[in-house]
Amino acid sequence: MSRRDTPPEELTETEASAELATLAEEITAADIAYHQNDAPEITDAEYDALRRRNTAIEALFPHLKREDSPSEASPGAAPAAGFAKSRHGTPMLSLDNAFGADEFLEFTKTIRRFLKLGDDAVLRFVGEPKIDGLSVNLTYEHGKFVRGATRGDGTIGEDITRNLETLPETYLPRTLKAPFPDQIEIRGEVFMTKADFIAFRDEQARLAEEREQRRERGEKVGPEIRIPANPRNAAAGSLRQLDPEVTAKRPLKMFAYAQGASSTPVAETHSDYLKALERWGFHVNPLSKVLPDEHAAEAFQDSIGTQRASLDYDIDGVVYKLDRLDWQTRLGFVGRTPRWAIAWKFPAEQATTVLLEIQIQVGRTGALTPRAVMQPVNVGGVMVQHATLHNEDEIARKDIRIGDTVVLQRAGDVIPQIVSVVLEKRPKDAAPWQPLTHCPACGSHAVRPEGEVVRRCTGGLICPAQTVERLKHFVSRNAMDIEGLGEENIIALHDAGIVKSPADIFRLEKRADEIRQWEGWGKASKKDSKKLSNLLAAIEGRRNPALERFIFALGIRRIGAQNAKLLARHYQTVEHWRERMIAARVIGSEAREELGSIQGIGPSIATELVEFFQEPRNLAALDDLLSEVKPEQAESFGDGTSPFAGKVVVFTGTLERSSRDEAEAIADRLGAKVTKSVSKKTDFVVVGADAGSKAKKAAELGVRTLTEAEWREMASLG
Repeated sequence: MSRRDTPPEELTETEASAELATLAEEITAADIAYHQNDAPEITDAEYDALRRRNTAIEALFPHLKREDSPSEASPGAAPAAGFAKSRHGTPMLSLDNAFGADEFLEFTKTIRRFLKLGDDAVLRFVGEPKIDGLSVNLTYEHGKFVRGATRGDGTIGEDITRNLETLPETYLPRTLKAPFPDQIEIRGEVFMTKADFIAFRDEQARLAEEREQRRERGEKVGPEIRIPANPRNAAAGSLRQLDPEVTAKRPLKMFAYAQGASSTPVAETHSDYLKALERWGFHVNPLSKVLPDEHAAEAFQDSIGTQRASLDYDIDGVVYKLDRLDWQTRLGFVGRTPRWAIAWKFPAEQATTVLLEIQIQVGRTGALTPRAVMQPVNVGGVMVQHATLHNEDEIARKDIRIGDTVVLQRAGDVIPQIVSVVLEKRPKDAAPWQPLTHCPACGSHAVRPEGEVVRRCTGGLICPAQTVERLKHFVSRNAMDIEGLGEENIIALHDAGIVKSPADIFRLEKRADEIRQWEGWGKASKKDSKKLSNLLAAIEGRRNPALERFIFALGIRRIGAQNAKLLARHYQTVEHWRERMIAARVIGSEAREELGSIQGIGPSIATELVEFFQEPRNLAALDDLLSEVKPEQAESFGDGTSPFAGKVVVFTGTLERSSRDEAEAIADRLGAKVTKSVSKKTDFVVVGADAGSKAKKAAELGVRTLTEAEWREMASLG
């Protein structure tokens, strides 16, 4: 049995650590393939499931949470060059998923616990087939369509208004039918039907063949013609064309399914909101259905699954949304997913192919991870060429050898992975694979510590792969987001000795004349010269990054995007954060206690932060970087009008009218800093029934305490 078949609670600590490392790399690769290249190697279902397993392991092993944890990253990808950026009024986040009735019912139990509902309370849901297309955000002002954007990274997308305007009015109405809010965001999924896709693919194949024939005759040919692998790729690629006239020729359709920001409420239930969408002129999936309670979901899932093959569009599951919008608001979000919706996915598919090579990838922490390179094979409509091999023990357990015919699976609970070997097709000369004893990047010894499953490079700072990986992380979309500094350019600049540290990136202009002499950077043409000018402009535009991005970009172990956001919000300025982190190096100090009390910053994360600031070279690198950049002061949550805005709040004891999770989420939305322990910096302690030591400590320190009723009144909760 492979580690991925092992329930998270049965993993050993070393197995969990190794799998988290593999998951982080696999999810990053999937992000790039899906959002940047419109050529996914895994489906949305598998992608969401990867994140789900990652979250489950982190919940059981919080001290193993990585600095590049996918659970901290925003979904999607940064807007591509060539498109203007468009900020969403409310985030476009992703869904958690379920793969059976038991998991769906556990999801409903979580809702009941959070809202403190009894078993007799009715949870009505709306079930909607999950279309495999491209999510878009449509903005209407005074009933007029004014802007459209892709999901992007969940907060900022690509402005594709002109492309969306090529869709038929029957799918994207330019004017809403009254009544309507003064301003509203409407979310939809743009897709291509199976029949339209087949015709489009055949036409692209014909054009590609003609292009090749012209090339062979020595005639002038245009750009390479890409033949999409499936309808989702075709829809995404069509909608992200820089020339709207190209998009206009593509047969695109759209279902509207959700609401973003709105100036006034539209409905009290999601089902009534869908009716409003239809009244405004949108298409809503006709198979969407109101379910009287959670127990009706299983039959609906089976019904949609039975119809799936006959539908004229691709779906990969069913989305179930709590119908009451007031309950949706109370539940809110956890990390990157809503607490009130879930995607119930369909089962897996398999295929056979031949293993051509086993590559070793060196991660930022020196971990050596094997990856399978296979003959491309179509699995569920997607061409797959790479699969995870997890670690050397996994290869040995399955006796996987180069040249083997292997069974490949793409399922909801795994990314593409080799399930087994077809032994009767094994070549006679196929030999067992041998782990590397030296790092392929720097030649240093690769060692596997006793009791661990991960082999690591011992090269440390001298290993170019690790240095390059850290630099790639620094410029990545969730970090400093510097366009033009992709992997190829980072490697070139590093190998030339020009960029050895993050601060060197911001001194690149001083070496511009030298770089301009390179092939492809200005030596050959004005176009090449423009490449360098654009890069320097992009770097210049990042000298005042958001504090949370700056902290995340430093690559401190276990400090993902969400933890960086918590730190930025708590400390507000980079100067204050640096000062308090240095002070926190002293065990038992007030600064150390303050750090450990931040809600969401556990002991292991605090330890990693302190260790980073205890290393003189890290401080020197940080100060060198701060001589080049000036991070902005962090924004507080809430609108600043709440009495809790900017205040430190602690909840203790049992609350009667809400769960503590819900109360903390509300305080967070009001701009409070929710912490786990009471100190002299605490402003309010909300005391519920059976409060213990925290209430006592609040009294000793003279911190103001509030009853649940007082808390709700101050928070205007009624």
